[in-house]
This record gives sequence, C-alpha cells and structure tokens, in this order.
Amino acid sequence: MDTPQDILRALGLNADALTGGTLTARSPIDGAELAQVHEHTVAQAHSAITRARQASLAWRDVPAPRRGELIRLLGETLRENKTALGRLVSLEAGKIIAEGEGEVQEMIDICDFAVGLSRQLYGLTIASERPGHRMMETWHPLGVIGIISAFNFPVAVWSWNAALAIVCGNAVVWKPSEKTPLTALACQALFAQAMQRFGDAPAGLSEVLIGGREVGEALVDSHTVALVSATGSTRMGRQVGPRVAQRFGRVLLELGGNNAIIVGPTADLDMAARGIVFGAIGTAGQRCTTTRRLIVHESVADALVERLHKAYASAPIGNPLDSGKLVGPLIDRGSFDAMQDALKAAREQGGKVTGGERVLADEYPNAWYMRPAIAEMPGQTDVVCHETFAPILYVMRYKEFSDALALQNGVPQGLSSAIFTNDLREAETFLSASGSDCGIANVNIGTSGAEIGGAFGGEKETGGGRESGSDAWRNYMRRATNTINYSRNLPLAQGIKFGQ
Repeated sequence: MDTPQDILRALGLNADALTGGTLTARSPIDGAELAQVHEHTVAQAHSAITRARQASLAWRDVPAPRRGELIRLLGETLRENKTALGRLVSLEAGKIIAEGEGEVQEMIDICDFAVGLSRQLYGLTIASERPGHRMMETWHPLGVIGIISAFNFPVAVWSWNAALAIVCGNAVVWKPSEKTPLTALACQALFAQAMQRFGDAPAGLSEVLIGGREVGEALVDSHTVALVSATGSTRMGRQVGPRVAQRFGRVLLELGGNNAIIVGPTADLDMAARGIVFGAIGTAGQRCTTTRRLIVHESVADALVERLHKAYASAPIGNPLDSGKLVGPLIDRGSFDAMQDALKAAREQGGKVTGGERVLADEYPNAWYMRPAIAEMPGQTDVVCHETFAPILYVMRYKEFSDALALQNGVPQGLSSAIFTNDLREAETFLSASGSDCGIANVNIGTSGAEIGGAFGGEKETGGGRESGSDAWRNYMRRATNTINYSRNLPLAQGIKFGQ
C-alpha cells in the first residue's frame, strides 16, 4: 500500500468511481489530489432514500440477534482492513497513523457492542392498576436513519450510528463531509463485503450520498427519514434541527465543544500536563472534545504552564504518515484563517500568545501545518467563549473553586470537561448537579478519548444528543406501551364507571 491508489484498491473501491467526478478529494497532508469523486444529484438522493425505506421494511422483521450477525461480520471485515482504512483516514483527514487506526478501532469496538446489544433490546413490564391486565413496553425500528458526519472523525461517527441503527432494525443513509468522501466510500465498500458474507440482507440497507448542501437538505427534509443524526458545527445544527422539527422528525445533534480542564492545587501536575497536551494538540486541535480552555489554580499555574511550554516546544509536527509525529495539518486554508483570526482577537483582548505560526510552508506549500498555541488570558473573554477548531489552548487562573466552576460552565457549549485534583470534595462537587454542566465530566483524565461504552454527547449548544454506548440505542427505535387484558371483564383506568 505505497500509494493512495493502492490503499483505495485494497479497500475494494471501484476505480471508475474515483475519476471524472466533480468533487476533488485532496489530502491535507500536502494538498495532493486523491480522486475525483462523482456527486449525487437531489433526484439520486431521493432514490437512495426510497431504496433504504424498502430495505427497512424487510429488515425490521429479521430477528435482532440475526441483525447482530451482520454487524459482527462488519466488525470482522474492519479488523481485516484496519491498517488500510486507518491509513486512508490519515491521508484524507490528516490524522497521525495512530489516530487513524485508533478511529477504526472505535468502529470495531462499537460493532462488538452492537452485537451484544442485539440480544438486549429490553422493554419493561409495568404493574397495571386494573385486575387481570398486564402492561409492558416494546421497542420497534424507526425505519430510515439519516447520518450527517464531519471531516474530523470521517468513519467512527458513521459506525456509532450505523451499527446501532442496523441492529435496531433500521436502514441508514449517510451524507459524509465533502472534505472526506473517500473514507465514506471505503466504509460502504467494506459494508458491502459484510453483506455479501451475511447472504440475505436487503439491498439498500446502507446508502451513501456524496455531495454538497443540496444533497444534505434532501436528506434533512425527507419525511421518509425518521431520524437525522447530525455531527458538526453549532451553526450547522441551528439549520438542521429546526428543519427536521418542522416536519416532526427526530433529530440527534452532536455539535461544538469548548472543553475545559480545571487543575486544582492538589493535582498531580505531571499527569495533568500529559492529559492537557494530548487533549489540546491531538488531531491538530480538530476534535469536538479537544481541550480548549485550561482553568488552573494560581498556586500551581506557573509550574504547570512552564511544563506545557516545554511540551509544546518539543511536540513533533509534520507529515502524519511519518512515525513519531504528534501534530499533523489543519484540514484546509479556512481552518488556518480561523485560527489566525482567533489568535489576533486573543491578543487584542489582553492575551499573551505563544506559538500559533505556520510551519513547514516551504516543504508543504499547499498544506497548513501549525505550531500549537498557548494563549494566557486575563479572563474568559469573547474569543475564549467561541470554539475555534484549531490547536489553541486558552489559560486562565483562579483563586476559589467556585470561580473555577463558574468559568467552566460560563460558555455556550457543554460537551466534555475534566478536573485534575486529589481533593475528594472537589472531585465529587465537580461531578454533582452543581458541578460541570457538560455531557461528559471526567476526573484525573482529559477531555478527549471517550470510550464507546458510554453515551457520547453534550448539553446547551452541543445539541443534547447521545450516540454510541449506554442506552443510546433507544434513539433509533420507537416505544410502544402495550396493555393486555387477560380477564373476562373490561375495567377502565382511574376507576371510571361508564354506561352503568
């Protein structure tokens, strides 16, 4: 697999689908063209949704454990192709190899989770107030699930949704980012291999739509799509949410994060520094769970910030396909411009900025490698409250723990949060109802690197959705309350007497 073409062939992609198209796929590593992908028209999008609907009608009658077998085969196929798909993620999204393969491992893990789930789609038995009656809940497939994903996790987010949705008896239609179409086509090819091994899955069970806004709008506006699970910016969510709600569809939003780490006076600073650095510069700051704010007690701030500056100065930046690199490129010029605008604003708002400059421009003139930035701020200014998808860490100091919590919660986003402390009271307060207001709250571990076993998502402008583990499967099903009368009488609820 020496060339991109070798990787694409190894993953089973048809060469005809990668040439002569209108969407040029480029690698952020060096700006090189990877393929020219064919885009779908709106009419083709509607046809794909119709195929998915027909597939869902057949698939919903397949027993759930049998549906789980298809996902088990998908997991096996991913294991066999982990290296190739991970490398494609690195090529198309700019992640270092470890992160590219790590994302594929997330796919494998969610398949394992979903296979077990296929035998655990439990309802409840509920005590009835009427004699001779039994009340219970049953769960049924929704039908067609629409998935909209972002460039930064080009395969994992699809698998979080698709594995659960398919085990729950649905079909899926996926609209990936225009910046990462190849990884989506590769996933579809691997899913097709799993379907072939499975033997009798209906055609149309998984569809992929390549294209821009018009194709996405067709998916969002279709009354046939019961649930739209959308991952991306808050701006995107503001558009998707109301459009789906207008037709009374369901929506699952996983949007922006402006994640903070609090470091208390009793914290293990070496451990904290390690968690902060990985969280802040991993994926070049392009994770929704990236650590963007550091709220550190004044008694340890100088020592911790010194550690961070040393770590940042030595972090290897460069081609993510080369071993030993920790920081790859930003996805494109737009991300570079946004980072520079944010750093300019930070300086204007009283911040002291270290780093943030472009590097390797001579070697990679068509790519955007950046030195991660640390901005020591006088307070939580406007720019700090805004999520910039880049490796910028805003540092603020506090005296009282209540002030740290106020800073932590004082932004519009509410995805991930963490505290480093050896003080039991601080830790428990942080996890309590009066602590972090985020969907993810960690103690002595960073903000990124969530496991698939827990529900993933956040509050406020993060959208309120939950994907992946725990009981997130319920998003993809509808609940029915059933009452069975096995008596010879017909008593009414609430003791009502009628017609007597």
